[in-house]
Amino acid sequence: MNPQDELTRAVEAVLFASEHPMTVDEIKAHVGAEADVRGALADLGEIYAGRGIEIVRRGDRWHFQTAADLAHLLRRDREESRKLSRAGIETLAIIAYHEPVTRAEIEAIRGVQISKGTIDVLMEAGWVRPAGRREVPGRPLTYATTAGFLTHFGLASRRDLPGMDDLKAAGLLDPVDLAFEGLEDSGDSADAEVETAGQED
Repeated sequence: MNPQDELTRAVEAVLFASEHPMTVDEIKAHVGAEADVRGALADLGEIYAGRGIEIVRRGDRWHFQTAADLAHLLRRDREESRKLSRAGIETLAIIAYHEPVTRAEIEAIRGVQISKGTIDVLMEAGWVRPAGRREVPGRPLTYATTAGFLTHFGLASRRDLPGMDDLKAAGLLDPVDLAFEGLEDSGDSADAEVETAGQED
C-alpha cells in the first residue's frame, strides 16, 4: 500500500470519528501538516461515489453523510419525552378509572378546573381518545383510554389497573386522600350504629 493510500485511510478514519464537519487544517492536525489532505479527500470522493454514504463539502468543511437519494429511508418521527404535570397525571388516572368520562366529571372529581391543554397532551401522547358524547343536555364529549395507554403501562386490560389496596401498599395515595377515606369510613360506622340503635328501640 503506497503512502497516499495510507493517508487516504487516515483521513477517512479522522472524518468518520469526528462529531462535526472538519476543515482541511483540522484534518492536518491529525494526519500531519505536510500531508496532501485535499488529494486524499478527492480520492475518498471517488471511493464513496454511488455508495450508501458519501463524503461532502459544506463551505470549507468536510464530512460523511447518508447519500442524498437514501435519506428518506432514515427519516423517523422524533419522539420527545415529556414529563406529565400533576394535573395531567391526575386527569389520566381519572379517565382510566372512570371512563368514559366528561371534562365536567373530571373537574368534579379533581375539585378544580382543568386547562384545555391537559387533555390535549394526553391525546397527543396517544393515551386518551374521544369516546362519543353523553346523551344528556349539551351532549358533552366523553374521553377514554386507548390501546396505546395499555401498551405503555404494560396492562393487558383496564382490569389490571392497581386497586385501592395496591395504591396504599405502594405509597401512591396522598395522605389527604387517606384521611378523607378514614372520615368516610367513620361516618359509615356511625350511621350503622344509629340504625342499629333505632332498631333496638
